[in-house]
Amino acid sequence: MKEKRNGKCLSVVVSVYNEEQALGEFYRYTVPILEKLPWDWELIFVNDGSVDASSRILGELAGQDSRIKVIEFSRNFGHEAAMIAGMDYSSGDGVVCMDADLQHPPEYLEEIINKLEAGYEIITMVRTSNTSAGWVKNVTSAAFYKVINRIADVSLEANASDFFAVGRKAANVLKKNYRERVRFLRGYVQNIGFPRASIQYEARPRVAGESKYSLKKLFQFSVNTILCFSNMPLKLGIYAGGFSALLGIIVLIYTLITRQGAPSGYATIVVLICFMFAMLFAIVGIIGEYIAILFNELKDRPIYIVEETKNLEE
Repeated sequence: MKEKRNGKCLSVVVSVYNEEQALGEFYRYTVPILEKLPWDWELIFVNDGSVDASSRILGELAGQDSRIKVIEFSRNFGHEAAMIAGMDYSSGDGVVCMDADLQHPPEYLEEIINKLEAGYEIITMVRTSNTSAGWVKNVTSAAFYKVINRIADVSLEANASDFFAVGRKAANVLKKNYRERVRFLRGYVQNIGFPRASIQYEARPRVAGESKYSLKKLFQFSVNTILCFSNMPLKLGIYAGGFSALLGIIVLIYTLITRQGAPSGYATIVVLICFMFAMLFAIVGIIGEYIAILFNELKDRPIYIVEETKNLEE
């Protein structure tokens, strides 16, 4: 790496999964912007088990410029693991995480550097709009943040995206202390403290390809996030028990008033039994999800496995 300008370096971590159509355009568009920054820079591409030509393209880019670093996973470990890997291998005074599809505008990198130089350790990028996502994802995203902020002990900034930046001090904390297998990195970034600033941006349309997050994956991701940040679902058993006791008292009063040995008809009994069992199975399922997370943590398997690197020390 050549000598740093102003004595500082910015590490830009880019998660890649089947982005062969976007990588060339991302490189051509982003590097001229990086060259104008007051800091030196390194681009760390994390190839998350792509099955297209992404690996070959990244190898060619790394061969042209030693500031282009490449981390090749042995298989697909997910976007969260890719961001953590890039942070693990980063050497800059600031670390920016972004996607390769140019929905995260590189023009904001200079403003991010200004925030880092002003003493902020956390810079969250808040998405004001994302027309390419469709109304379903936009509505569910807004609902997700409302739910998590209501039931969790932390307050997450609505529409904060996977486009964010951290200073070296915050990056070291995330590298050493936040190593869960089930994780929500953008939430951890907002939860570790340190001076924090926000920058608003408008997401652009993808330059190529399509989103890798289906509604099913987004739902599972939302469930895992809620379980990571809140114990409230475990308390549903207490609330369900209280509600069941109240319902039993109502049925008892009804029985005494009508002076009948039991509520007339089978319908009431069947409805009550079905309701109670549904509530019971829901609570058992929630407990099972927490146990699954604990089981994954106890196995202590690696978050990711690196097959090879380019322009990086082993």
